Amino acid sequence: MDGQKDTRKRLASLLNAVAVHEGTQRTLVEGVEVTRRSRPSSRTPVVYQPNIVVVGQGRKRGYLGDKVYQYDPFNYLVLSVPLPAECEWEASPEEPLLLVAINVDPTMLGEMLLEMDEPLSPVGTTPRGISTTPMSEELGGAVIRLLECLKSPLDSRMLGRQTVREIVYRVLCGEQGGALRALANRDEHFTRIARVLKHIHAEYARPLSAEEMARRAGMSVSAFHHNFKLVTASSPLQYLKRIRLDQARRLMAHDGYNAGTAARAVGYESPSQFSREFKRLFGVTPVEDAGQTRARLVAG
Repeated sequence: MDGQKDTRKRLASLLNAVAVHEGTQRTLVEGVEVTRRSRPSSRTPVVYQPNIVVVGQGRKRGYLGDKVYQYDPFNYLVLSVPLPAECEWEASPEEPLLLVAINVDPTMLGEMLLEMDEPLSPVGTTPRGISTTPMSEELGGAVIRLLECLKSPLDSRMLGRQTVREIVYRVLCGEQGGALRALANRDEHFTRIARVLKHIHAEYARPLSAEEMARRAGMSVSAFHHNFKLVTASSPLQYLKRIRLDQARRLMAHDGYNAGTAARAVGYESPSQFSREFKRLFGVTPVEDAGQTRARLVAG
């Protein structure tokens, strides 16, 4: 028990030293980002990316469907596919939220499973693309070694990727390794859905029907709907709408698009429909949201 307490203290200390700027920052190790948040955030829509997320200090909660996923110094988060959800976090200037996110690379997963000499066999029930799991001492130790690497450019270059491999290995061997194994299994329903999600993110601006998505997955429409909802807790068209609205929000906040231009850029034919659906999701109009986001960016 004392060992786990020491691990949590060390994680918080290292993240405090590495994540020196407010917000999310890339590191010298490809696919690894660190985050510092000094103000709390109420529940708000987000699009999670495939990551392993370890929190050193503070607490976050993700909401997907009827499930709540809490991740904190005691529990890490695994995301194996992009997922529209909602999240909130607890933080203060005295105790900021500190975390590290490691990108999930399907190619690395497949290579590791082959090296482990474990067949890419079915994992049973199609797993959901998000899970939280109690932190183990082994995983905590690997994350500490990664954070130590980040303090040195040479260590990051020479040791960073192999330390990431160890972290992925520990997660694969953990309670929630099933979703990562499914992602590496080309014959699994999970991976077929993941392939469609990748297509949605690349082609969200053009018309995409559920029938076309089902064909791309190699499933009947009913089987596709069933498996899509198991993985994402959303219907295919609801998922597509969330991705479009999230992308439009980014275009307005970061690239200076107005509401009409952003609506057309993400595939909406009706600006009024876009504005209604945007306000229903984010609680404010597109213009109000863009102004608030830009103000936050200026404030740092």
